[in-house]
Amino acid sequence: MYRQHTAEAARLLIDPSRSVMLTSMLDGRYHTSGELARFAGITPQTASFHLKRLEDAGIIHQTKQGRHRYYGLMSPDVAKILESLLTISPPPRISSFKQAGEDQAIRYARTCYDHLAGTLAIKITESLINDGYITQENEHYLLSEKGEHFFSHFGIDLELARKKRRSFCPCCLDWSERKHHIAGALGNAMLIRFLELGWFNKKAASRALLPTETGKKGFKTIFGLDVSNSNETAVK
Repeated sequence: MYRQHTAEAARLLIDPSRSVMLTSMLDGRYHTSGELARFAGITPQTASFHLKRLEDAGIIHQTKQGRHRYYGLMSPDVAKILESLLTISPPPRISSFKQAGEDQAIRYARTCYDHLAGTLAIKITESLINDGYITQENEHYLLSEKGEHFFSHFGIDLELARKKRRSFCPCCLDWSERKHHIAGALGNAMLIRFLELGWFNKKAASRALLPTETGKKGFKTIFGLDVSNSNETAVK
């Protein structure tokens, strides 16, 4: 029985159109079926068919607002599975300067459902380890007493983050770098804080996050990281 369920899940994920739509949802946003159809290069009718199958399988869910329906991933666990699959997937074929720029931006800083991923996320994690704020134990990060003070001073409500019905600070394997970054409730709280401070701007129709001039200064001051050569033009 379980083998059959596994095979069905695999069949759903290997379809190219469904794969593109699911990867698009890793930006943590909700999308209309029309948007997802354009991303996948298919008709709205075909997109609706695929979305229905994914919804029935519990991989995505929809929310309604007025006459419109929006689709997103069911949970962070689904996002983690998709990111894990990307670690063993061949790199995308680059055939234009635009695609090369997008690939570069995605690899540097992007949303991984609801937390920061990419080269910058790994550098932040390594900085926190080097400063003694966190330590890695198996598949999780643990906060030291210094770390508790650091995150609180940075404006993150740790008590609230710990109350969420999810893992607090797990390791997430980054598909582009093959190293771990912070995920879970703390990873989500960090990304929210970065956005509140204006350290990133979201790139339209993309998972890429662009460091702003404010963000470059912030990452230098707080984490000791130089992101001035992130190969993307900062948006003031």
